[in-house]
Amino acid sequence: MPYRLQIATQMIAHYNAQDADAYVALMTDDACEAGYRGAVLREGREGVRAGLKAMFAEFPENRAEIVTGYHLGDYAALHEKVWRSNASEPFEVLSIYSFEGDKCSRVEFVR
Repeated sequence: MPYRLQIATQMIAHYNAQDADAYVALMTDDACEAGYRGAVLREGREGVRAGLKAMFAEFPENRAEIVTGYHLGDYAALHEKVWRSNASEPFEVLSIYSFEGDKCSRVEFVR
């Protein structure tokens, strides 16, 4: 598996473990999460950490399943199914990970 796709997959493993600290350890200090070509949802490593911790507190059963993954140059993309709870219907998202070296600098979500 290509290296950047491995990192994105590892980030999802940390997400599923609800380990915000391990998730953001794979990001640059100024990383962000955003809607695709849109507004920044969580800004900076600390903003991502705080946002994830709040979401995990609200949705303790939250989890994502990778349907398939792709890589191209400094990018990785994951097609995911996400459940907020075990009883909820999943929704699908395409997450696009941009990299600077071996750290993720931006994640954009297409829903």
